[in-house]
Amino acid sequence: MLPSYLLSLREGLEAALIVGIVLGALRQMRKPDLVFAVWSGVLVASIVSIVSAISLTALGLSLHDPAEAIFEGITMLLATAVLTWMIFWMSRQSRHLKGNLEAGVRHAALSAGRRGLFMLAFLAVVREGIELALFLTAATFASDAVQTITGTALGLFSSILLGWSLFASSVKLDLRRFFQVTGILLIMFAAGLIARAVSEFVLVGWLPALIEHVWDLNPFLNEESAFGQILSALFGYNGSPSLIAVIVYLAYFLTIGFGLQLAQSKESRPVQIQS
Repeated sequence: MLPSYLLSLREGLEAALIVGIVLGALRQMRKPDLVFAVWSGVLVASIVSIVSAISLTALGLSLHDPAEAIFEGITMLLATAVLTWMIFWMSRQSRHLKGNLEAGVRHAALSAGRRGLFMLAFLAVVREGIELALFLTAATFASDAVQTITGTALGLFSSILLGWSLFASSVKLDLRRFFQVTGILLIMFAAGLIARAVSEFVLVGWLPALIEHVWDLNPFLNEESAFGQILSALFGYNGSPSLIAVIVYLAYFLTIGFGLQLAQSKESRPVQIQS
C-alpha cells in the first residue's frame, strides 16, 4: 500500500499543482470563461487514465506463465524507465515549473482559446495519469490489488488536499525539497522494480541467474513475513536473490546517483559571459 500511496501522492500533487497554476493564471488574466475548458480537459484526462490503469492491470492478471511473467517483467521495466525519467525531469523543472506553465497558459489562451486550454490541461494531467497507471500496474504485481487501490485512493486524496491548501491559503511548501525527498524513495522503489523484472526474466529463461542464491536471509527476515512483504513491495527486498538481480540493483543505484550528481553540477555551474 505504501508504494502506491507514495506514487499517487507525488503524481497527484504534480497534477494538482499544474491545474492550480493554470487556474491562477486565468484568474490573473481575468478570463473566467475559459475555466470550464480547463476542468473539461482534467475530466477527460482522468477518465483516460483510469481506463488505462484498469486495462493494463486486467491484461496482466488474465495471463498465465510464462506470458504472465514476461508481461510483469516488461511492465516493471517500463515503469522503472518512466519513473527514472520523471525523477530527472522534476529535479530540473521544479524550480521553473510555475513560470513555464503560466507562459504556456497565456499563449494557449491568446492563440487557441478554449481548445488550447483544454489540450494544455488534458496533456498535462493525462501524462501524470498514464505514468501513474503504469506504476500502479507494476505495484499491483509487487503486492496485491486491494492494497494498491487503497494506497492510490489515500495518495490522491492527500495530494488534492495538499494542492488545494497551497493555493487557497498561506501554506507554503518547498516543492524542490519535497520532490527531492520523494525522489530518493522512488529511486529505491524503482531499483526494486528493475530487480524484480530481472527475476521474472530469469524465471522464464531470458536471463541467466549467474548464481541462483547469493545469500539467504529468510531465516532472519523472511520475505513472506508481514515486514518482509512491506520491504519487498516498497524496495524490492528478496531474501535469497540471484547474483544478476543483485548486480542490476546496485548498478541502477550507481547509475542514477552518478546521473543526478552530474545533472546538479551542470545546473549549479555558473554561466560564463564572454567579453
